Amino acid sequence: MDINEFIVQIAIAEHIVFAEEIVTEMAESAKARGTGIAKRTPAYIAGKMQEGKAVIAFHKDGSWAGFCYIETWSHGQFVANSGLIVSPKYRKEGLAHAIKEKIFELSRTLYPKAKIFGLTTGLAVMKINSDLGYEPVTYSELTQDEEFWKGCQSCVNFEILKMKDRKNCMCTAMLYDPAEKKHEAAKQFAEELQKKPGLYERFMRIKQRLVVKPKPNLKSVLLLFTLIFK
Repeated sequence: MDINEFIVQIAIAEHIVFAEEIVTEMAESAKARGTGIAKRTPAYIAGKMQEGKAVIAFHKDGSWAGFCYIETWSHGQFVANSGLIVSPKYRKEGLAHAIKEKIFELSRTLYPKAKIFGLTTGLAVMKINSDLGYEPVTYSELTQDEEFWKGCQSCVNFEILKMKDRKNCMCTAMLYDPAEKKHEAAKQFAEELQKKPGLYERFMRIKQRLVVKPKPNLKSVLLLFTLIFK
């Protein structure tokens, strides 16, 4: 299937009819991955569509294909592109990348001075984020807004996050800072992920062992990542 068979656009009020399907697929996808997500209701997703803070994708036949929305934290200083989901029948077609590009562009338009961040355990999402200019960072560089971190309560790893005083967990934190004029590090990181995907799997295995230690060095995981991808 060709990526040109899809339409990726800013969601509008008329798309509210897809809110239920989107929420259901988000939950099913998280369950299949064995992870948790910040649970959202159809009303919440519908609100994002009405506010013009979401991106939706359709196949040319009119069927829903994917979705992502914007959340803001710390009074607009931080932006998260949340809830990225692609319909199972349209996965591995490059659609996730197209949706992330569109929501990133929308975020930069609506909040040009905000830092855009994300937490992920997925190699594919890390590759996409790196292509957009995100760089791996420590959790301390993310928003400290309590409402954001409450969203982690539904994750299977939440107890680890609590144990680590919210300084580390299984997810890798990534950040795009508009104040940085150049994002060469992110570009190099993306190239390394492309060339050596096996190293990422190695990194995640070692990270899991480090994270469950009682008192790991606060920057040990990022240092490990740097060493592996040199």
